[in-house]
Amino acid sequence: MNKGADLREKRIGVLMGGISSERQISLMSGKAVLASLVRSGYHAQGIDVRDNIGALLKQKHIEVAFVALHGRWGEDGTVQGLLEMMKIPYTGSGVLGSALSMDKCLGKLVLTSLNIPTPSYQECLSAEESGFPLPYVVKPAREGSTVGISIVRRREEAGPAIEAALRYDTKILIERFVQGREITVGMVNGIALPVVEVKPRSGFYDYESKYTKGLTEYLVPANLPSSVEEQACNDASIIWRQFELSGCARIDMIVEGDVPQVIDINTSPGMTETSLVPKAWSHLGRTFDQLVEEILTGARLKA
Repeated sequence: MNKGADLREKRIGVLMGGISSERQISLMSGKAVLASLVRSGYHAQGIDVRDNIGALLKQKHIEVAFVALHGRWGEDGTVQGLLEMMKIPYTGSGVLGSALSMDKCLGKLVLTSLNIPTPSYQECLSAEESGFPLPYVVKPAREGSTVGISIVRRREEAGPAIEAALRYDTKILIERFVQGREITVGMVNGIALPVVEVKPRSGFYDYESKYTKGLTEYLVPANLPSSVEEQACNDASIIWRQFELSGCARIDMIVEGDVPQVIDINTSPGMTETSLVPKAWSHLGRTFDQLVEEILTGARLKA
């Protein structure tokens, strides 16, 4: 059976927006996905995920959900759990993979148990200075898009950095600062895409560098030694299997020396035509519409 053809008879809801700090980015992703599905002949409509999402999905008779949500309450297993209970097949990772990837502290435990290189870290629950060796990065444990992130190079910067992160989460990740080349490995249905190198002009790939045109250069494919590229893709594939990921994901790394250090796992990466996964996908000579359709055909219940 042609699964794509079968899905053309379904009512597809593109879940976007949400209530996380990444709402505006999610709306951009969702609108791009929705336009793509409509171009490809699917019966798709946008669903802004706010209150009473279950009732809204029932009211609109949604049969398949394309998850274009980012951040908490959308990428952390919560919406995935709702869709499982409502028996609505959906794109992307399931409850376990989403929750584990979203919580950077728990994800670190799994990465270290798998012997996958990742910067040393410490969990923090208060604004007290940690004593962690300088320099280090402070991150909310369950946020994305570098929201609430700071680099601490002097002890007096620690308190303000932790307080800034605590505005977004009650649990904070303190992580060794890694100097090196920033790369990302996109995964689509278990296949690693060409490695992308990210070169922010400021030297730090923060929120502004990510979403302001011209502040970051992207190299596809990254000009890496073959051994480094192979390790990056191999580690991304291990993460895909062990974290039980599905659909589309993106593994962010920093190459320190010749060792890719994993710094983040995204189970619902940006899906505009200029986002990182679509950039890598287009290098294969395939279109954004083909990427969206490829992800859609993997929609299913995971529980």
